[in-house]
Amino acid sequence: MNWNPEQYLKFVEARRRPALDLIARLGGKSPSRIVDLGCGAGNITRLLADHWPQAAITGVDSDPAMLAKASSTASSIDWQRIDISSWHASVAPDLIFSNAALHWLADHQALLPRLIGQLAPAGVLAVQMPSNFSSPSHQILRKLADDQRWQTRLGGVALGKVLSATEYHRLLTPYCRHLEVWETTYWQALSGDDAIIEWMKGTTLVPFLARLDAATAEKFLAAYRAPLAIVYPRSADGRTLFPFKRIFFVAQR
Repeated sequence: MNWNPEQYLKFVEARRRPALDLIARLGGKSPSRIVDLGCGAGNITRLLADHWPQAAITGVDSDPAMLAKASSTASSIDWQRIDISSWHASVAPDLIFSNAALHWLADHQALLPRLIGQLAPAGVLAVQMPSNFSSPSHQILRKLADDQRWQTRLGGVALGKVLSATEYHRLLTPYCRHLEVWETTYWQALSGDDAIIEWMKGTTLVPFLARLDAATAEKFLAAYRAPLAIVYPRSADGRTLFPFKRIFFVAQR
């Protein structure tokens, strides 16, 4: 996938809020070594650096454009281009933090115990992921991609996937001395024209649009836009309300 940092950061405040909530849940912890898995453009990694200025921090991502944006501002953060699925800690971190990234990876039953196993003793795995794959925005997209007009190119494209809160609790409990799992729905009021499309172009639409040429992509977006406008109407103040559920967990080894 080819990510566009500028597109992703169009709604930077709304994307930042869940990460701030996850950081707040970590309380008075003072990790000395932190890894941000799926660091993207680095804006959340810098929040970690501001919150724990004494820590050695590594940002890990597989996308060169995102990492170029992340490293464009001088910092002490170590940026590494590695796929999360093949990442392995050279030194056990006290905190593995991942904000809106792990839903792109399959087999969480194997992935998450492997990540917890790389933590230092009493280390923490803190994760936030979208959990809105049954929402109209995603169901309309899935139905459209499976339509005969697009199925050959888009039928197999993944939207991402997460387990339920119950499944994460059952999966993680055997590996943890302390575990918290919770969900939050953020009622995002997005500004600007075509707000839902612009939001989705920064994340969920990336693998879909990567398979289409420019002209075909415009036709696809036009077909997607019409039903979205019915479900998510723009209000009189120019904003579009876009409820977005996210799942969190904090697992201490």
